[in-house]
Amino acid sequence: MAAYLTHQQKVLRLYKRSLRHLESWCIFRERYRFYACLMRARFEEHKNEKDMVKATMLLKLGEEEFWDDQHSQPYIFPDSPGGTSYERYDCYKADEWVLDTWHPSEKAMYPDYFSKREQWKKLRMESWDKEVAQLEAETPPDGPKTEDLPPARKEGDLPPLWWKFVTRARERPV
Repeated sequence: MAAYLTHQQKVLRLYKRSLRHLESWCIFRERYRFYACLMRARFEEHKNEKDMVKATMLLKLGEEEFWDDQHSQPYIFPDSPGGTSYERYDCYKADEWVLDTWHPSEKAMYPDYFSKREQWKKLRMESWDKEVAQLEAETPPDGPKTEDLPPARKEGDLPPLWWKFVTRARERPV
């Protein structure tokens, strides 16, 4: 079962969708920035609304306005789902060991880089089982409530999938 979105999450998603559709309406960047600032001011105007009934009503009106004013052919990034290049080059993606074509003499020219790289690989491989066990221990029996990964809570625990943020995105444990 998927978790329910909070009011704040709904407002933030409406804001982002509105900005994306505004990009489709405004071709020139300076015009887009002008209207984006006006839209931000409209959202900021009701930022500190304490009455949830009024806040919910404002959100409903905002979603209705978005529905009425959305672009008929919104811009879709090429690599996004629905884009012209979505999953086009998956057949060419290769693991790091395939791309590592450095000659040993070339590696000798950059000893710091390659020693650090090997340390990251070793640490990542050593911590993978620990990270998976940590995630399984912190996931409730009925499944996760949000899409967020839990933070490192115990002494010595690493944040889940920490290595994704310090190495290239294509490097994954085998």
